[in-house]
Amino acid sequence: MPPPTRTVQSGLFSRYGARLGLPAGIVVTLIVGSLLSDRFLTVQNLTNVLINMSIVGIIVVGMTFVFVTRGLADLSVPATVAVGGLLVLGLESSIGTLAAAVVGVLAAAIAGAVNGWLVGYAGLNPVITTLASGTIVLGIAQVFVGGVIVYGSDPDAQAFLTGRVFGVVPVIVLIFLAVVAAGHLVLSRSVLGRWSYAVGSNPSATQASAVPVKRVRAIAFLLTGTLAGFSGVLLGITLQTARPGIGMGYEFDAITAVVVGGVSLLGGSGTVLYAFGGLLFVQLLTNIMVLQGVPTEPQGIVKGALIAGAVAIDVALRRRGGRE
Repeated sequence: MPPPTRTVQSGLFSRYGARLGLPAGIVVTLIVGSLLSDRFLTVQNLTNVLINMSIVGIIVVGMTFVFVTRGLADLSVPATVAVGGLLVLGLESSIGTLAAAVVGVLAAAIAGAVNGWLVGYAGLNPVITTLASGTIVLGIAQVFVGGVIVYGSDPDAQAFLTGRVFGVVPVIVLIFLAVVAAGHLVLSRSVLGRWSYAVGSNPSATQASAVPVKRVRAIAFLLTGTLAGFSGVLLGITLQTARPGIGMGYEFDAITAVVVGGVSLLGGSGTVLYAFGGLLFVQLLTNIMVLQGVPTEPQGIVKGALIAGAVAIDVALRRRGGRE
């Protein structure tokens, strides 16, 4: 039997290297963490990891849609998280927590819809557009609360979100996993999902086949804004405090998770489950550094290196697979 050609070998590496690299990385991280600290591989510590990744994990689901549709990134996430948190706490004493939560999510969804219209229909650069809109939205939020910290007034809602089902599974983790499952089903099994991959792979050819390219890109930003607002609502209720800067850094954490999870910056590939895996890998690595007493600054350097490495691998795999 003749040996496999170089083209076949490259194709296999592109296909299985990308799929197996992340699970292998998570396993190695678990082994290394258990060797470095006795506290790492405990139920309590791993449960805390899941709780810590739940808020940003909901944003990761929306950011995956933005990446798959070749939307680059949504940098308005900190503002929409703040809008959700500030509105739910600022309004809950007058209209109730549930109604205030709906208002918070709807306000963030409107910001996401504006981003979607500007990027999808007006054709503006996603990075510049979301950075500018986020600054505007954050300014409006600061005016709304007068630049001060807002405190909650519903300890029952806080107790519910910080509680555990059957005394074991945290409620906030169940909500996060439900969002992940819904996002995975939409992206992998629905018409919107198929259109999202087509738009990210080849926008020109997809538009010629009557797929609403502009609408699909707009929906991706609408989803991210809505989910970021939902995360802000959950964060505000959980902490019972919110300030305009409450969402700072979540966009970077979400982008890191999505890129490490193998969702391509160039669009057209990646899944919600792998983005979840990327977030899990980053959170486990961060947990190891925290347990080892590593300061915050080096942790940022490690995350930045992960993004650079993941993007370099993505570009290399695409070139091996014959795609630029």
